[in-house]
Amino acid sequence: MTLRPDQATGSSPGGRPSDVTPGRPQPLGPTVDADGVNFSLFSEHATRVDLLLFEHCDSPQPYRTITLLPDRHRSFHFWHCHVSGIGAGQVYAFRIDGPRDNGELGTRFDHRKVLLDPYARANINGRWERTHAIGPGDNVESCMRSLVVDLDDYDWEGDTPLRTPMAETVVYEMHVRGLTASPTADAERPGTFSAVIDKIPHLRELGVTAVELLPVFDFDETQVLRTGPDGTPRRNYWGYDPYGFFAPHTGYCSSPHLATHITEFRDMVKAFHQAGIEVILDVVFNHTSEGNEFGPTISFRGAANEAYYHLWPQDRSHYMDFTGCGNAVNANHPMVTKFIVESLEYWVTEHHIDGFRFDLASELSRGPLGYEMAVPPALWAIELSQVLAETKIIAEPWDGGGLYQVGRFPGKRWAQWNGPFRDDVRRFVRGDAGMVGEVASRLGGSADLFAAQGELPTNSINFITCHDGFTLNDLVSYNSKHNHSNGEANADGADENYSWNCGVEGPTDDVDVECLRVRQIKNLLSLLMLSRGVPMLLAGDEFRNSQGGNNNGYCQDSPVSWLDWNQARKEKETTGFTRRVIQLRKRYRALREPQFFSERLNSRSQPDITWHGTRLHQPGWDDPNARVLACTYGGFDGDPDLHLILNMYHLGLDFELPEIPGHRWHRVLDTARPGPDDVLPPGKEELVDSPTHHAQGRSVVLLAALPDEKGI
Repeated sequence: MTLRPDQATGSSPGGRPSDVTPGRPQPLGPTVDADGVNFSLFSEHATRVDLLLFEHCDSPQPYRTITLLPDRHRSFHFWHCHVSGIGAGQVYAFRIDGPRDNGELGTRFDHRKVLLDPYARANINGRWERTHAIGPGDNVESCMRSLVVDLDDYDWEGDTPLRTPMAETVVYEMHVRGLTASPTADAERPGTFSAVIDKIPHLRELGVTAVELLPVFDFDETQVLRTGPDGTPRRNYWGYDPYGFFAPHTGYCSSPHLATHITEFRDMVKAFHQAGIEVILDVVFNHTSEGNEFGPTISFRGAANEAYYHLWPQDRSHYMDFTGCGNAVNANHPMVTKFIVESLEYWVTEHHIDGFRFDLASELSRGPLGYEMAVPPALWAIELSQVLAETKIIAEPWDGGGLYQVGRFPGKRWAQWNGPFRDDVRRFVRGDAGMVGEVASRLGGSADLFAAQGELPTNSINFITCHDGFTLNDLVSYNSKHNHSNGEANADGADENYSWNCGVEGPTDDVDVECLRVRQIKNLLSLLMLSRGVPMLLAGDEFRNSQGGNNNGYCQDSPVSWLDWNQARKEKETTGFTRRVIQLRKRYRALREPQFFSERLNSRSQPDITWHGTRLHQPGWDDPNARVLACTYGGFDGDPDLHLILNMYHLGLDFELPEIPGHRWHRVLDTARPGPDDVLPPGKEELVDSPTHHAQGRSVVLLAALPDEKGI
């Protein structure tokens, strides 16, 4: 289809006067002012840029096309213009022309494809047809479009980011749609930002201090990944395939109109903050939805393919792939670094976001040829940004190309997902022998991983489960993954999960097996909450939410991945324990101390940490059969000394207790006891009137040394 370029002046729908002037090259994207809208776009090698204006979201054709002239609307690499007479709500897109696919230059301009603005604040996908963005034809009638947004039209009611210290943080990882999509959620608008607000009281009562939202940047949920065994399509559910890095995901809004894109998202953030809960976004800057050379042209590919992506140096018509998703973002190109940092700063300044978790963050440390950089500009720009200085930045410190950086991720401020914590704790709790040394390191904040770099326990994000893998209930209910419904013949997902089904694969009515599973869940939650570092829970783990043994629900926009709130109403035992053990963590500073264990002594001459086994000072570091560990924490600043007993042997054992002059040991936690007696509140601790304490098989016990009132 050939479009007639418009003149520099003209009229918008309804007869409103509309004039086009050169405008400004900065800031990039759409900027609303009193007279109209300034548009600016980066494209170094473009020879022609057309701005398309649509009357409505679903208009098949633009009512106007404005051609930007190189000698008037271009400054260096930026194409720009100001259009008066338009404003918030304007629907727009671009066409860009330039050198065709070139194995040397790497450009992929195609004037037939209509492109989103990379800096768009909201997008519309009502007419979108992904296949039309791949083939050779014009796709104007089936393209996505961008929306101009007035960012000032919102009342934040004095809201500001919360800035909870990392050492005080408890993270709850959740999927926006999955939280309320199930009919069991009783949500008025299920699967939306608005519906999330209804569940905030549950999270507040649980005691978490931050939610970590799986990707909320615009992504293509219409993309069919494969067909399931039942013949129904499997689509992109998790959202780790974005195309709009400044736009809330359209599918999580209750309607596709302008007001809901920004307002609903902001309402959710504001509601979380009013409840004292921070909002962390899981962001995906390592790849985009455009995929490899066979993927669709949506935005970046058609504007500056050679800048945004890693291309093979031998033939730049092909893409390097360090992500497993077809392409890899060239994050350390100056313009791409600028794009990433400005996106993050936008979410902080305009949407009051408290932090970010970076998917496959190690990919952002790769240079132009794909090699690891010692000082990657993108990561340091994020760490040193003044706007981001008080936000939380969390790395998934590996990528799909084999780069693994746990404990050595570039920078100092970055927290990191601690994969060894997950694996070591899982193995220890299921009863693997010889794990006590590793578990001791994890309890102390993983100094073996982080101390050499001058980092702290707060650099460690401790987790047992996350969106990728078994839920906590399934971890104790399945020995093997059960992913057949994904449509990949059970070949997808991790094979080694360090799980144990407690004797029966899957659901069971066996009371003894169920009792053991509950105890194992409590053991895992205890180790998570009693370890130094920053704990992270997976949504639904508190009430034993199950995915039926599926450990890779990325394509399951279905009851497989949706939280079952009937289960939440039924399962009170683990929900109550989760709430109580989070409160316990907040009660004692020794459990969340932001420093590694040291040699300091408290006022009672107790060391910061002393290690034991069943006998005092005999932790069994060199015992290949050891399944037990105990330790005594020295309490500082008025806190009591604590004694932790971990018995993952299948039989009960007696553990010697150290003497604390003037104090007697009291039971605070015992995972072998039913709730609410499993965690006792202040003033209700139970006296241990013996020099030893019997810990049941597969249990965790925590004792506190309280003043001996009778002996004083």
